[in-house]
Amino acid sequence: MSEAINVAEIFGMNVFNDAVMRERLPKYAYKKLKQTIEEGDELDPSIADVVAHAMKEWAVDNGATHYTHWFQPLTGVTAEKHDSFIGSPDSSGKIIMDLSGKELIKGETDGSSFPSGGLRATFEARGYTAWDCTSPAFLKKDATGVTLCIPTAFCSYRGEALDKKTPLLRSMEAIDKQAVRIFHLFGNTAVKRVIPSVGPEQEYFLVDKEKYLQRKDLIYTGRTLFGAMPPKGQEMDDHYYGAIRERIGSFMKELNEELWKLGVTAKTQHNEVAPAQHELATIYAKANLAVDHNQLVMETMKKVASRHGLACLLHEKPFQGVNGSGKHNNWSLTSDTGVNMLDPGITPHENVQFLLVLACTMKAVDIHADLLRQSAAVPGNDLRLGAQEAPPAIISIFVGEQLEDVIDQLCSTGSATHSITGGTFKTGVTTLPDFDKDATDRNRTSPFAFTGNKFEFRMVGSSDSVSSANVVLNTIVAEAFKEAADELEKAEDFDMAVHNMIKKLFMEHRRIIFNGNGYTEEWVKEAERRGLPNLKCMVDAIPALVTEKAIKLFGDFGVYTRAELEARAEIEYESYAKSVNVEAKTMIDMAGKQIIPAVIKYTTVLAQSLSAVQAACPDADVSVQTELLLETSDLLSDMKTALSDLQSSVEECSQIRNMEAKAHAYHDEIVPVMDRLRAAADQLEMLVDKEYWPMPSYGDLIFEV
Repeated sequence: MSEAINVAEIFGMNVFNDAVMRERLPKYAYKKLKQTIEEGDELDPSIADVVAHAMKEWAVDNGATHYTHWFQPLTGVTAEKHDSFIGSPDSSGKIIMDLSGKELIKGETDGSSFPSGGLRATFEARGYTAWDCTSPAFLKKDATGVTLCIPTAFCSYRGEALDKKTPLLRSMEAIDKQAVRIFHLFGNTAVKRVIPSVGPEQEYFLVDKEKYLQRKDLIYTGRTLFGAMPPKGQEMDDHYYGAIRERIGSFMKELNEELWKLGVTAKTQHNEVAPAQHELATIYAKANLAVDHNQLVMETMKKVASRHGLACLLHEKPFQGVNGSGKHNNWSLTSDTGVNMLDPGITPHENVQFLLVLACTMKAVDIHADLLRQSAAVPGNDLRLGAQEAPPAIISIFVGEQLEDVIDQLCSTGSATHSITGGTFKTGVTTLPDFDKDATDRNRTSPFAFTGNKFEFRMVGSSDSVSSANVVLNTIVAEAFKEAADELEKAEDFDMAVHNMIKKLFMEHRRIIFNGNGYTEEWVKEAERRGLPNLKCMVDAIPALVTEKAIKLFGDFGVYTRAELEARAEIEYESYAKSVNVEAKTMIDMAGKQIIPAVIKYTTVLAQSLSAVQAACPDADVSVQTELLLETSDLLSDMKTALSDLQSSVEECSQIRNMEAKAHAYHDEIVPVMDRLRAAADQLEMLVDKEYWPMPSYGDLIFEV
């Protein structure tokens, strides 16, 4: 039995949180810093040295020797450069440990060596990291020692955002300002701030590390590029919420402890649908903190998995034929007075403020469905969306029976007089309790579902940062709020004006509501009839970033400049092309050096055996051996042809210089050839003796953990 831990004692122990600041900072410095954190005031530079000294003392007391500005460049992962606290020795030769206010607030790194999409030339090297004091500093403890991590934004010398955090902070300010206006319209003038809250659900796979290291595709790309389905997959539904095996439970226990120490509110853990798949969910936090925490979750998962002889796979589709991994992004808006703008209350038909917020959100999602789809566009998501348990690539909103009925009433009669209730949950068993049901069921095929007091954007990929999705959500809803507030603030009869506006918005944007099965072909046809975009792949989704509509939207709210959007589009095209290129080269390597030689070895042995049988017994029936040899040889020929075609296609596509054209070429030309190569190899895996197959099978990977 492992020793029990006291969660309350360890939670946040490695975080420079409010309790630590209150204890270590002078009152005046603590008060000014809290004003910046809680009220959005500008940071007072006069307290920087005081805060830096206290932060350094706390870190050193906890064993830290180095500090780093921890940031999130456009690579999709975090970055850090470590500097020790060691300063120049004094006259006696004694080392002084120091962190200045300037070093806390500002860092400098090479702005040309991270993706910039042309924002920075190779010779323009300077990039700045700027302290995000609203996300607390924390300590990383690992084999490198103890490091003080200071969350920062990352921008170029000219101030262009080169990271995921800066646009997110800008979008949070945008929706804060417009949401406060909505509150004030309804007389809630005590509200001073509105903060977007986010709760990501992280799905992931765990496989045995020793087997992982025998698969070049997993090592280089994060997913299996070859692999035949085992006799059993997820069709029995026995893994979902099943008892957690001890090896996995041991991993989860240490993962929770590591995250709790970092102040990450790891709440829910369970087995997911596919074998070897699991999920961890955290409690809501303000958007930028939730994004930081989710990055820490992914980093910590990989680190802890390795300690347990496991490998953590965050790819959206590591195994073809079973459930892929997503990251459901639960999003809501909460005022500094504690009011959730997306809480409908018991009688939503009477909650006018909620109905206006709902109508504005519907409008935002309808008008900017292409942007919302693009915000979840990473290469791995092309393999996941529309497949097992994942929403389709078509953006729609699920509101449930209760709200759809209210909307129908408003649209048909002009007023809503009642709200459907959930009724009482009854099992027919006397000893089981009866209780009130929710007013509506849930819909797991919807990409954007209302789930009681929040929206769940289910499209985000498991490996992706949730930053982009929340940048888009915050900004498009801010625009809808602004347009509503601009009109309603001038209204002579507010009650009538808001009623008419809600009805008008519902009628104009009802097409975005779909409560049915998003997996059916009928829905694809219906969505097309409604005029909803169906951006099936990442390459098709990227142009949404640089439409005049998007440039105006983000420009009006100061979230992105035109140059920043064009740069991100360029980076997205490049990312897609590079990802597929790595996968294609990995397939070429595995097919040419592992699979084809193994099959040749097997067919040689099979042919020799066949010849031996015929020589020993000329009348023996060798039809089975002959058929197997012919079938294997034919598939080997198909595989070699596909391999040659893939090599030629990769060479041709590598010569393309325009990134948009290159991304399209990799999608349209390379991916189909990769599919052909895989199809032949996977059939061969089912024929070739396991003794000869050069890598662990799906069954080895997902059932033997």
